[in-house]
Amino acid sequence: MAGTGGDRLGSPGTGVLVTGGGSGIGRETALALAEVGRPVAIWDLDAAGAEETAALCRDRHGVTADWSVVDVADTSAIEAAVPETETALGSLGGFVHAAGVSGPMALDFIDDELWDLTLNVNLRAGVMISRVLIEPFRRAGPGSAIVLISSIEGLYGSTFLTAYCASKGGVLGVMRSIAQRLASEGFRVNAVCPGAVATPMLAPAFELPGFRQQLEERTPLQRVSTPDEIARPIRFLLSDEASFITGAHLTIDGGLTAVTAI
Repeated sequence: MAGTGGDRLGSPGTGVLVTGGGSGIGRETALALAEVGRPVAIWDLDAAGAEETAALCRDRHGVTADWSVVDVADTSAIEAAVPETETALGSLGGFVHAAGVSGPMALDFIDDELWDLTLNVNLRAGVMISRVLIEPFRRAGPGSAIVLISSIEGLYGSTFLTAYCASKGGVLGVMRSIAQRLASEGFRVNAVCPGAVATPMLAPAFELPGFRQQLEERTPLQRVSTPDEIARPIRFLLSDEASFITGAHLTIDGGLTAVTAI
């Protein structure tokens, strides 16, 4: 039962599903959870990345780690994969939606295909997976928890990220909604809003002349974050240490939005 199986960092003993776990924040989140003994399942379109993350979790921390190629924009694929994942892990009491696409396009050029992909992966998928997880969470017990990954672009506008801003702002809205729905069953739902993180998604932007330097100069901590610095707060929000936190978002941006708009 969630809340009774583990004691490292207040970790329940139930398994956690991590989408987008083949790289970046998703991979580091899976590793952080494995570190405290939680079984993990990695979903990603990148089979090699997902398999590698699962192997790292097993080899470094000795936990059960499953991986699957799942298109989170496909509801039927989600519905087929969740029972298999629950069986593989023995229980499912946690979910982190780290899968995401950036959709870098200003209003002038955005098209239906890019808009739909960005909203489907970043926003819709998290809702559909959460819906399918209600029954597994009931079997896992009170203490089950969800963390959705939003962004500081969900709090502020960004000229060239119209669809991304819409999706990440939407994540905060649905987080609050489903947190209210699931609270009566003892399940918690929160979100994190990372700033600039050194991940494959942001790598092309970092290659632009001066981009990273300007960003670091504007950030009070004078640097961008590493994925593990996002993963550890996510692990906390999934743990019993955060047992009275639901419907909240945590901004993790080195102080950037405390002093300036992005």
